[in-house]
Amino acid sequence: MSGDDNTAPARGFDPRLFFNARFAGHGSQLGISHRAHGDDWAELVLPYADALIGDPASGVLASGPILALMDMATSVAVWRRLGTFAPHATLDLRIDYLRPGRPGEAVIGHGECYRITRSIAFVRGQAHDGDPDDPLAHVAGTFMAADRYW
Repeated sequence: MSGDDNTAPARGFDPRLFFNARFAGHGSQLGISHRAHGDDWAELVLPYADALIGDPASGVLASGPILALMDMATSVAVWRRLGTFAPHATLDLRIDYLRPGRPGEAVIGHGECYRITRSIAFVRGQAHDGDPDDPLAHVAGTFMAADRYW
């Protein structure tokens, strides 16, 4: 481990338990659920729902729920890398939309935490609707720990 980067991932935070608890919040209201995870990454699923359609004529999901999905996927990636839940705030989450989602398809959000300093976590990820080689969006961002990450 270098002086300002916690690179040794702990494995104590289990996102399956976190999402199975179904706490009341926007992620629960949107139906976001756990799909898969690794030491420093997480995949979540946003199911297609008529209530989340942005333009009824197109049947395409609105951008807000996709942004919420990616915020959560990258947050979970930070907690996976830390090995514990740590309250933090989204400082910046840039999302570049590449194309609209396909009507009727769930959106998968893959988030990765690639660096953590004492108070800042750096993340990136992508959203797709079934083919990771044809993403809907890319994200890059930072989170800031309420106290310190380590």
